Amino acid sequence: MEASRVVVEALWERIQARDWDGVAGLVAEDAVVEWPVSGERIVGSANFVAVNREYPEGWTIHVLRIVADGEEVVSEVEVPHEGVGVFRAASFWTVSDGRIVRGREYWTGLGADPRPEWRAPFVEPIGAGGVVDPAGS
Repeated sequence: MEASRVVVEALWERIQARDWDGVAGLVAEDAVVEWPVSGERIVGSANFVAVNREYPEGWTIHVLRIVADGEEVVSEVEVPHEGVGVFRAASFWTVSDGRIVRGREYWTGLGADPRPEWRAPFVEPIGAGGVVDPAGS
C-alpha cells in the first residue's frame, strides 16, 4: 500500500528535520520498536521520540531505499555522524491506520564486522556508501 510507504518516508524526513512532534504523530502511542543488535526494545511513541531526540548531535540521515508491500515497509538508511562514523540501518516497519505500530531495526557501523580472511578469495571489499574499493581499505 502506497500510504504505508508515505508514512515511513515522512518518518525519516521528520527525524532528519528534528520535528519531534511530527515524529510522534506518525508512531502509535503503544508502538513497539526493537533493536536486536543492542538487545533493546522501545515501547511507546514518547520513548521512541525521546531516544531519537536525545541522540548526540552531528548526524544526518540519507534514505537509500524504501520498499512497501501492504502494511509492511522496509527502509535502509545511512547515517553519517561527525566524529563518530557512518551507520546503516535496515528497518522493518508495520503501518496500520497511518501510524507505525511495530518496528525492528538493525543498526550497525560500516565495516563494524571484521572480514574473515577465508572469504578474501571470493569477495571484494566495499568502501563507504557501498562503493567497491579497489585498494581494499
